[in-house]
Amino acid sequence: TILGETHEEEDEILPRKDYESLDYDRCINDPYLEVLESMDNKKAQRYEAVKWVMVFAIGVCTGLVGLFVDFFVRLFTQLKFRVVQSSVEECTEKGCLALSLLELLGFNLTFVFLASLLVLIQPVAAGSGIPEIKCYLNGVKVPGVVRLRTVVCKALGVLFSVAGGLFVGKEGPMIHSGAVVGAGLPQFQSISLRKIQFNFPYFRSDRDKRDFVSAGAAAGVAAAFGAPIGGTLFSLEEGSSFWNQGLTWKVLFCSMAATFTLNFFRSGIQFGSWGSFQLPGLLNFGEFKCSESDKKCHLWTAVDLGFFILMGIVGGLLGATFNCLNKRLAKYRMRNVHPKPKLVRVLESLLVSLTTTVVVFIASMVLGECRQISSTSHSGNDTLRVQGMSEDVNSSIKTFFCPNETYNDMATLFFNPQESAILQLFHQDGTFSPVTLSLFFLLYFLLSCWTYGISVPSGLFVPSLLCGAAFGRLVANLLKSYIGLDHIYSGTFALIGAAAFLGGVVRMTISLTVILIESTNEITYGLPIMITLMVAKWTGDFFNKGIYDIHVNLRGVPLLEWETEVEMDKLRASDIMEPNLTYVYPHTRIQSLVSILRTTVHHAFPVVTENRGNEREFMKGNQLISNNIKFKKSSILTRAGEQRKRSQSMKSYPSSELRNMCDEHITTEEPAEKEDLLQQMLERRYTPYPNLYPDQSPSEEWTMEERFRPLTFHGLILRSQLVTLLVRGVCYSESQSSASQPRLSHAEMLEDYPRYPDIHDLDLTLLNPRMIVDVTPYMNPSPFAVSPNTHVSQVFNLFRTMGLRHLPVVNAVGEIVGIITRHNLTHEFLQARLRQHYQTI
Repeated sequence: TILGETHEEEDEILPRKDYESLDYDRCINDPYLEVLESMDNKKAQRYEAVKWVMVFAIGVCTGLVGLFVDFFVRLFTQLKFRVVQSSVEECTEKGCLALSLLELLGFNLTFVFLASLLVLIQPVAAGSGIPEIKCYLNGVKVPGVVRLRTVVCKALGVLFSVAGGLFVGKEGPMIHSGAVVGAGLPQFQSISLRKIQFNFPYFRSDRDKRDFVSAGAAAGVAAAFGAPIGGTLFSLEEGSSFWNQGLTWKVLFCSMAATFTLNFFRSGIQFGSWGSFQLPGLLNFGEFKCSESDKKCHLWTAVDLGFFILMGIVGGLLGATFNCLNKRLAKYRMRNVHPKPKLVRVLESLLVSLTTTVVVFIASMVLGECRQISSTSHSGNDTLRVQGMSEDVNSSIKTFFCPNETYNDMATLFFNPQESAILQLFHQDGTFSPVTLSLFFLLYFLLSCWTYGISVPSGLFVPSLLCGAAFGRLVANLLKSYIGLDHIYSGTFALIGAAAFLGGVVRMTISLTVILIESTNEITYGLPIMITLMVAKWTGDFFNKGIYDIHVNLRGVPLLEWETEVEMDKLRASDIMEPNLTYVYPHTRIQSLVSILRTTVHHAFPVVTENRGNEREFMKGNQLISNNIKFKKSSILTRAGEQRKRSQSMKSYPSSELRNMCDEHITTEEPAEKEDLLQQMLERRYTPYPNLYPDQSPSEEWTMEERFRPLTFHGLILRSQLVTLLVRGVCYSESQSSASQPRLSHAEMLEDYPRYPDIHDLDLTLLNPRMIVDVTPYMNPSPFAVSPNTHVSQVFNLFRTMGLRHLPVVNAVGEIVGIITRHNLTHEFLQARLRQHYQTI
């Protein structure tokens, strides 16, 4: 159920969860606008200044989170590899390699077990977090996604996952971590830290929170790749659904703060030169530069563009295959793993870790080639030095299971951190044989596909880059060896392969292009990277969606795309709206309000008045007015008429997915005359007519017009506002005027944000059921509304661009005939309505 409305599931094996929507509607009683209107210019400027300070603080804190993760990942990884390497070197001579394998298993299984335990504490910390943040920024509130406990479990879990040897990256979780920092820091409160309270009245709305989450997500990308502009574009392209010009500058400033914070501390810690800014991000691609002695070498030529296009096609095919396999694995987990006790998820993670460790160890021992160490490995060759690094790239080669003066090319890729392996593929020349690259690509492809989706924090960027870099390096070796193209630069092809595979998996274009350009610090790569990513995206989109969109769909999240299909313009607002409304009067008894709130899950309610006598008033005029009334009767859509049309359509086409609400008999228990009113509030069954007086109930003999009576629309009021009014006793008695009702300020209405009290936790014994609540001072009297004849594309664009949550449908005489919510604009719902439309033609 979404906003109280039921719909069909996408897949019978994937039950749809309950997701709330964020309220971004810019309305008259908007707290943000209300605060600004009550300020003078100086205070308004101070408010904006506080926002800039918060954005800067989010960037700094995100950079510190990245520093923490990177430091401990390096510490644990170096400790593990140092122990295992010394054990392997010793056991190679003594023949006790099984002991070395057990030591490696001990490290990896311990780290992965800790990562899985952290996910058990906070399940939403599993995975990269990008799908969840994408949903949040699209307007869907995923439970627990931006809590303090989530970022703690995410940061600790991802460092254990990476140190545990799983084929995962820490860059994706950095995006989630930055988003959590952005959501929590400006609020100055947390469920986990209830005792710490600050009187900070600013930014008490979903819109402000969403803006800060956008900035935090961009800061996470910037810290991960050292790409502040790429982070801003990522938040725009892949994250935020609602964007404005003023937010762009703040997000870029936040990304800059995160990049330079991480760069400052990493450079100072690693080189001891504080303020040198030599390490811009967690993942550095190094400097791409041909050797001065090789006059034939070029980074890339016009001839190479043809090969890059072909690599983009292959990368799109590989990405589509990766996504297809991972989707099948995710469905299998939902069927057979998730319904079982949580311990099964931990065992699955340990199984993946065990398999990965054994495969890596045996592949390095059996499939690796012992190759001669070239003289350049010990020379001061500056062309092989990574910019900002203190050690030569050649220093990371591994000699596992190989005699003196040789090294193991397979172990060099498997027994190094993933960042070092990427640098090897980008900057080493003539190091890896085609057989080694092919086997490494195949093993890494399968294991990383299996790993993504298990119950550990895990990113997908770095594994995809490493897998694609191996593919690109393989293409370069084949072109050099079998076609004789000596002018090509192997590092360029490795970079293009990495871009092609990553683009085929995640289907990003402009943001990924800028991220890769900023990471390489080489603007000349802009054109080939852009062409490759576009081709990879087009090729992959022909078969399936991107990996993040696939996981969003599997979870049943009502995500709104950028636009609807052209075919959907055959539908109107009246075709997709929900005419069966739950509404309140401007002056409503507490008994009715409690009944509505306790028996529905809607998040907003139209405020209406009945107008059954309006036509008689109109008819007192002249003949022209009478003709207008005739026009109204024949041309203006009403709720009863729309429901009658749907009822007839349902009877004609029983295979339709639409329900015939009118065929369902509503039986309501008549309360005893002497029954206590409080007991009526607690036990009264819900009917779709909550505006009835306490002693009335709908009759089964009611006509369609009586069931769906005309209602004049006056505004919208949120569930949270109604509950707050009840909790604070805002009401008046029948013997008093509504002017005697207490008034609450906006600060008081938002005091409990973002966790408003629940109606089921309300102590009803403190309420007088006969008291009346005047909701008009608190409703939104001018929300966005559409005509019943509005095209669906216009409805969709208005709903999405303005960040709406509820869109009333109002006819020409001001009567509300239905309401449109996020559920009514999802692709599946529109497809169902379109099929119904074709059947009724």
